[in-house]
Amino acid sequence: MTLSIIMPVLNEAGILPRTLAALPLRDCRTEVILVDGGSSDDSVALARRAGVRVVTSAPGRARQMNAGAAEAGGDLLLFLHADTRLPPLARQAVAQALTCRHWGRFDIAISGCHPLLGLVARLVNLRSRLTGIATGDQAIFVRRSTFEAIGGFPEQPLMEDIELSKRLKRLGPPASLGLKASTSGRRWESRGVFRTIWLMWRLRFAYWRGADPALLARAYR
Repeated sequence: MTLSIIMPVLNEAGILPRTLAALPLRDCRTEVILVDGGSSDDSVALARRAGVRVVTSAPGRARQMNAGAAEAGGDLLLFLHADTRLPPLARQAVAQALTCRHWGRFDIAISGCHPLLGLVARLVNLRSRLTGIATGDQAIFVRRSTFEAIGGFPEQPLMEDIELSKRLKRLGPPASLGLKASTSGRRWESRGVFRTIWLMWRLRFAYWRGADPALLARAYR
């Protein structure tokens, strides 16, 4: 089983080298596709120097990930944020998990200096296990045939990962891998941990109530 890692990027040159360094770029059973949404920095040049295939797309994370999936050749798809690093042996863990499940995700660790980030990560992992909902920083993976059957990511400006999870849950629960992907704590540190937690829960509750994702995206920004 071959794995395609699809990474949507927009101006991520500052963090991209660390993410690329953790990827199995020389594994013949893994391909990495960076989908650029119009970066004005060195993101594309960094990816090409690392030997990563680059695809261009109109901006929008869901749109970019769908574009990458359309170009992918793998039996299995993994969607990776530019600020998230996969653990060692991720391909083998994904391949094994998807022998009996349609989809899955990793637990996360959050890197950063704030003392509460470890607690935030534990709560994210617990919430995901209880609800069966995965977020993008948990490196969602899925069988290619399943992804195509549900129509891919809904092309909405926010909560595309939540909506994808809801659709996939109809086919079965996720494989919840205890292996930890390491995601950057920059969102929590720049906005404040408590403020970010409150914002995200408020937006998710509004989405559950049927709010327009475009309005939620503006509130998020």
